[in-house]
Amino acid sequence: MEHKGVWTIAEESEGSLKSVSYELLSRGRKLADALQVELVSVLIGGPVSDERLQELIRRGADRVLFVEDNKLSSFTTETFSNVLSDLIRSRKPEIILAAATVNGRTLMPHVAMKIHAGLTADCTELAIEPETGNLLQTRPAIGGNILATIKSPNHRPQMATVRPRSSKPLDADPARKGSIERIELDPALIDKRVRRVGFINNEGEEGNIQEADVVVSGGKGMKKANNFGMLTELAHQLGGTVGASRDAVDRAWAKYPQQVGLSGKTVTPKLYVAIGISGAIQHLAGMKTADIIVAINSDPDATIFQVSDFGIIGDLFEVVPLLNERLAKEKNR
Repeated sequence: MEHKGVWTIAEESEGSLKSVSYELLSRGRKLADALQVELVSVLIGGPVSDERLQELIRRGADRVLFVEDNKLSSFTTETFSNVLSDLIRSRKPEIILAAATVNGRTLMPHVAMKIHAGLTADCTELAIEPETGNLLQTRPAIGGNILATIKSPNHRPQMATVRPRSSKPLDADPARKGSIERIELDPALIDKRVRRVGFINNEGEEGNIQEADVVVSGGKGMKKANNFGMLTELAHQLGGTVGASRDAVDRAWAKYPQQVGLSGKTVTPKLYVAIGISGAIQHLAGMKTADIIVAINSDPDATIFQVSDFGIIGDLFEVVPLLNERLAKEKNR
């Protein structure tokens, strides 16, 4: 049986589909169209309503495969890997995409090992090679200093994980038609050696920068960790959270979950404020898709201004306190 078709791995939590499920469909739709094959959204999890599954069709899927069972409500790598590997062996897709989330980063390597396939992790770009039909998978390498394009010509399926928020979901099309196939869980696929005992969120007090509508980020220009306090104040005034450049994280002024860029997280907030950030290409790749970008920098030639909608050329230690003061007055009104 020939390997054919593009699969994207959807994720659910407590009956709701996660946004990465739709982001992956926008990536998968381009690949499936280039290959002229079916795009399938694969979901493994607890109960999800037909209406929510139909949203996967409206967002680009031709078919939904849903392995549903209450025992799958909590993610465990071994069981999910058994279920996905079983589907792959029986249905033979050519390409599989998953999100580079906690689930995707643990599930996909486990599956790749079981089925002896290649996997490129943390991709930022995907394309089809016209001459061969191979998947071209681009990802940062050598600490984010270069972008490497990788392909797996001799193994199928070709598998990749994709950065969350690196692409926008397709607009929902109510007229799209597709099929939903609910698949009963084979009890033999449950790995009884492993059970979930709890969950700890490591995002910290600031929360997940990828979910925030407003991100205020600081870079090397902040000069020291204590100065991030003014960014925290500004973020709170704007109802957002604090991010950071790699330079700031390397200097321990901020924590890694706050890092924006190729070696950190990709964010697409409604408002991104870059303060004391010069605009290295690695950082721009993580935030350039924000709806509105505001930059504050004393260097008029800073690269960050090339992608900014609004720029303030000035001393951040003068500008940011003035912004905080003005916003506080507006709130008091």
